[in-house]
Amino acid sequence: MDKALYIAMTGAKHNMLSQTAHANNLANVNTTGFKADFAQARAMAVYYGDGLPTRAYALSERPATDFTIGSLQETGKDLDIAIDGEGFIAVQDSAGNEAYTRSGSLYIDSVGVLRTGNGLPVLGNGGPIAIPAAEKIEIGLDGSITVIPQGQGPEAPVVVDRIRLVNPNIAQMTKGEDGLFRALDIEGPLPPNAEVRLVSGFLENSNVNAIHELTSMLSLARQYELQVKVMSSSKEMSEASARLLQMNS
Repeated sequence: MDKALYIAMTGAKHNMLSQTAHANNLANVNTTGFKADFAQARAMAVYYGDGLPTRAYALSERPATDFTIGSLQETGKDLDIAIDGEGFIAVQDSAGNEAYTRSGSLYIDSVGVLRTGNGLPVLGNGGPIAIPAAEKIEIGLDGSITVIPQGQGPEAPVVVDRIRLVNPNIAQMTKGEDGLFRALDIEGPLPPNAEVRLVSGFLENSNVNAIHELTSMLSLARQYELQVKVMSSSKEMSEASARLLQMNS
């Protein structure tokens, strides 16, 4: 009875963890540039010393991220950009380190720093990009930022910086709890890639399949109920065994 209870207990626990992963995907169905997380379950043997395993338990894990490219949505805004194909935009995370995103909803703060929609500085050739006061701003296919300074006409464009665009091997990338991507086993920033191209006036939609995530959550809820029933049955069988032992004593 103990083994059945152990398996059901861990199964129920990890059903809840799997639901959390799917719920997070579903909550970000409208988040620009969001990449869904995969989730899987497997049995894990428990060893105590040498010999055969004495127990087994269920384990839910996030084995990888779905890097499928989302559809592009036209916004017409000069500071909205989307990567055309593979690649990432370099940003500075909250700890001051370089990280990567595909969210291209940008804005300029009160001191002229170019930031993503969630407030992270966008990185250029020499660090965070600063934009001077300008009549008009354009972001080119290669990430170059051209402005027409205030008080000047269209005949005096100035290139102020270039957004750092990288295109690492997807197998080297991992997604953190903050939703940003980082390179595994690579020290320092990734080198820029001149082949990555941007589309101005567009945003990349989330690649989350809402129907799949919802049905997965319903299935996991049903599995959780079954695990609880197994735990209840194990308790009843254990109590029945105890009564039989009392009768025979």
